[in-house]
Amino acid sequence: MSRRRGARITQLQNSRAPAGGWRNKKQCQSESKAHKNEVEADDQGKEMKEMAPRASCQTMCPAQELRNRESQNRLHCFEVVPGTESFRKPKGDPLRAVKEYSRPAAGKDVTKPSYLRPPDVLLKTVCYLIDEIAGSTSLHPWTEVYSFVFDRLRSVKQDMIIQRLSGKDCVAILEPTVRFHIYASYRLCGEPLRIYDPRINDTHLQEYLSWLFDCYKTGSGPYPNQEEFQTLGLLYNLGSSRATQDVLELPERLRQTPSLKLALAINQAFLEGNHVHLLRLVQKLDFLQACALHRHLVTCRRHLLLIYSHGYHSRNCRFPLDRLAQLLSLEPSLTAELCQVYGIEVNQHNQVLFSKSAFTEPEQGRLDCKLYHSIVSEKQRGLTVKSIIHGCT
Repeated sequence: MSRRRGARITQLQNSRAPAGGWRNKKQCQSESKAHKNEVEADDQGKEMKEMAPRASCQTMCPAQELRNRESQNRLHCFEVVPGTESFRKPKGDPLRAVKEYSRPAAGKDVTKPSYLRPPDVLLKTVCYLIDEIAGSTSLHPWTEVYSFVFDRLRSVKQDMIIQRLSGKDCVAILEPTVRFHIYASYRLCGEPLRIYDPRINDTHLQEYLSWLFDCYKTGSGPYPNQEEFQTLGLLYNLGSSRATQDVLELPERLRQTPSLKLALAINQAFLEGNHVHLLRLVQKLDFLQACALHRHLVTCRRHLLLIYSHGYHSRNCRFPLDRLAQLLSLEPSLTAELCQVYGIEVNQHNQVLFSKSAFTEPEQGRLDCKLYHSIVSEKQRGLTVKSIIHGCT
C-alpha cells in the first residue's frame, strides 16, 4: 500500500514539473544564486556608470591647462595665435589649442569635471584634428602633424576611459581614430624610428580596434560601418587566428558582405602561402583597405621569390622578368631591384636566373619598403587625407 502511495506522489510531482524535467533543491538554489549574481552585476554596472565623473569642459583644451602651458611656453606651434610665434611666450589660441596627453601622477586629480570633455566635445575635437591638422595641405612635415594628432587623440582616449564611455558615442570617436592610425602606418612606413615608431602606432591601433569591436558586440547598434572596420581589422592582422575567429563569429549577413568575403579570401590565401593569388586579390581592395594590408606585402613578395628560387632552380632555366613583375604587382625595373636585394640574378636580356643557393636575406636598411608601394599608391587617385579618414572613399 505504501509503495502505491509513493508511486502516486511521484507521478503527481512529475505531472507538475516543467517540460525540462524536475529540478531538485540544489538546482533551484544554483539558479537562484545565478540570478542574484546577474542582478548584482547589473546593479554594479549602473552604479559604476553613476559614479563616472560628469564632464563640463566645453572647449578642446581646458582653460586652466591652456593658461598653464602658455605661461610655461609649452604650446605646440599648431596651437598659437597666428603672428605671435616669434614672441618669447607665444599666445595660445582657444580655438586651436587641444588638451595634451598627460600621464596619471600622484596627487593629480584627472577626474575634475572642468578638465574633462563630454562626448560631443570629444567628437568635435577628433573632427578638428582630422579636418584642420591631419587633412591640412599647408601644415608640414606630416611626421610633425602625425606626432601632434597622435598625442591629442591619446588624450581623447584618456577622457573617454575616465568617463567610461560606451555605445554609439564611443564608436563615433573610435572609427575615425582607427582610420587615422591605419593611414599613418602606410604613409609613414620607412621613416626613421626617432620620428615614427611603427610598433607604438601598432600598439595603439590594436587597442582602438579591440575597443571598437567590443562596442559592436555589446552595443545595441545599428552600426552602419561595422563591415568596413571588421574588414580593416582582418586585413591589418592578416594570418592572425584571433582576427579570423572574430570575423567567423559575426552574423552571416555581415560575413556574406562583399568586402568581408574578399578579406576572408585574402586571409585564406595568406595562410595557404598562395601569394600569387593573394596579390591578384589585393587589386580589388580600396585605398584604405590596401593601407591596412600593405605591411604584409614585403612578406608575401619575399615568400614568392623564395618559392620560385627553389621551384625554378636550374642552370638552364630563364624566367621572364615581365612575367615576374606581373606576379609581384610591380614595375619591371622595381622587380629587378627587388630580385637583386634578395641575391637573385637578372641578366642583360631581362631574364631572371633563380637559384636556391643564391637567395639571401637583405641587410638591415637595404630593403626600402616605400619603393614597392605602387600597388597601394595607385589606389589613392584624387583622395584627400580628410576624405580618407572620414571614410569618404
